Amino acid sequence: MADSSDHGVTQEPICNLDSDGLEAESVNIQCDVNVEDGVNVKDGVNVIPSSSSGPLEPFVGMVFEDVKDAQVFYKAYARRKGFAIRTNHTRLSKDDKTLCAVDYVCTREGFRRVRRKDTDRIISKLDEIKIGCKAIMGIKKDGEKWIVNKFVVGHNHILLTPRSTSFLRGHKGVTKVQKKLLMTLNEFGVPTRNIMSVLSKDSGGNFNVGCIGKDVENYLRSKSRKVFEEGAQKLYSYFLDRQLKEPGFVFSMQVDKDGCMRSCF
Repeated sequence: MADSSDHGVTQEPICNLDSDGLEAESVNIQCDVNVEDGVNVKDGVNVIPSSSSGPLEPFVGMVFEDVKDAQVFYKAYARRKGFAIRTNHTRLSKDDKTLCAVDYVCTREGFRRVRRKDTDRIISKLDEIKIGCKAIMGIKKDGEKWIVNKFVVGHNHILLTPRSTSFLRGHKGVTKVQKKLLMTLNEFGVPTRNIMSVLSKDSGGNFNVGCIGKDVENYLRSKSRKVFEEGAQKLYSYFLDRQLKEPGFVFSMQVDKDGCMRSCF
């Protein structure tokens, strides 16, 4: 194990595993963060600048304004390096029960819990995703700031390429910018396959899009349903208002098992 004297980062060797689960060549990743990379050091506190000349790697002592900023930062770092993250532990203050610490880990941290009914079935590769990876970034609250108090860079599995990382569940999804574009294209009747082509060209390739056609279809379907439900509610309110003004006015609305309007007369 090696320690970074500059930032106190705990580093561990990466043990790549082959398809048979055997340990492959050990690879060490060095922390490449320094002051020239855009980290300001003042009074012994390392503060993340608003803009940076290059990609940053987490280090113990790194400061964030908000817990969300830390999550976004580590997620972006994970995407560059070739893995996905999840929230592993959260801790609340004993005094006011507010969030005071969070641990973000690689999605391959821990081990799959084997249930009795699973002992006789063949476990798929997807089920074997957890292999005890130790990569972690932990943060704790210090006043109004959040400080990185633990960071392990090493993984015990092969990291993915940017082309593959984009399709990991932790990185896959429709962004806010893409959502606006999707709604515009959908209003003009552009089919999903053509929408994906537009997103691909706009992102510089399919692997940079961050979502697939199914994600686009699900988002558009959810938006259409929301618009439909809002329209149905307005129609219902209109009918009720007419009933108050016209005692002889009668209406009927039929809904499905999910509470969505099917018909009205």
